[in-house]
Amino acid sequence: MTGSISLARRLRRSQTRAEEKLWQHLRNRQLLGFKFRRQVPIDRFIVDFVCFDAKVIVEVDGATHGTQDEVMRDTERTCALESFGYLVLRFRNVDVYENIDGVLDVLARTLQLRGAPSP
Repeated sequence: MTGSISLARRLRRSQTRAEEKLWQHLRNRQLLGFKFRRQVPIDRFIVDFVCFDAKVIVEVDGATHGTQDEVMRDTERTCALESFGYLVLRFRNVDVYENIDGVLDVLARTLQLRGAPSP
């Protein structure tokens, strides 16, 4: 677990541009009062963002996630995380860059359905 924590810390310091853009909208309970954390170890994975209250994980996928091997790995990862009761939402980098409002809308509707703290 110590290795996971160290890796998570390194990943927080070297976020992708898309992760940084999304984080600016999720941090400090900006989205419906939900608390998100970034680059968090869960089981053998480090997830991009997680809201523990709603049990929602948000993954931001770059271009490499389009290969057949990566799609298969992402599917296995999603199934494993969902076995712990999480809902995994995946957004492509391009969606975050070009349609952040749409991404936030999907995320907000999902959080409301999963049970919401209100600000």
